[in-house]
Amino acid sequence: MTKQFYTVLNKVEVSFEEKKSIFICNIKRVENEDDALKFINEIKDKYKDATHNVYAYITNNGISMRYSDDGEPQGTAGPPVLEVLKREKLNDVAAVVTRYFGGTLLGASGLIRAYSTSCKMGIDAAKKVMRKEGCIFEMTFDYDKYGKIQNYLQRKNVIINNSEFLEKVKLNITCFKDDFDKIRYDMIEFMNGNDICNLKYDIMCYVDSDNKIMEV
Repeated sequence: MTKQFYTVLNKVEVSFEEKKSIFICNIKRVENEDDALKFINEIKDKYKDATHNVYAYITNNGISMRYSDDGEPQGTAGPPVLEVLKREKLNDVAAVVTRYFGGTLLGASGLIRAYSTSCKMGIDAAKKVMRKEGCIFEMTFDYDKYGKIQNYLQRKNVIINNSEFLEKVKLNITCFKDDFDKIRYDMIEFMNGNDICNLKYDIMCYVDSDNKIMEV
């Protein structure tokens, strides 16, 4: 089964005010738990004068999942932020919600609502996207095949990352991993048994709402 999950595309910072308290959400995609902790520490250092720096993160398909209330009443800050990440079905993402206290107590329900709202604002601004298993491969062939191969690729869900026109044509291409075998099979048929597809390495692709690979 193909590995795929939702995450956020961009690193963003958004803020709003609730009863004179300022809430600032910083959110980004992370590669692993160490990356999440590094990001959290960076934000805590940036806003070291804040009243609270609440955080939550999810990585490794939910195996690594942590939160902190950072001094807010237990369960009113970190868990609501984590629940928003879980509700949005996100993975490999870290969020830090910073609070500058404005002098008015919000109560437990008010805090839960404010931290949840701040995190959701961050997700919306960062743009929720899917990531899906893909691969990078190269094709090298003679110039007389270029037109037909180009036409074929235009009908496929691929991105041509780079083209070289030297003694032969060399194309560097991204496709979904599920599609690679079919592309290779078609090329072998087209080239009369000659395999011109050289698999380089696997990646995780960003996917748009039409299940197309995104150029990012």
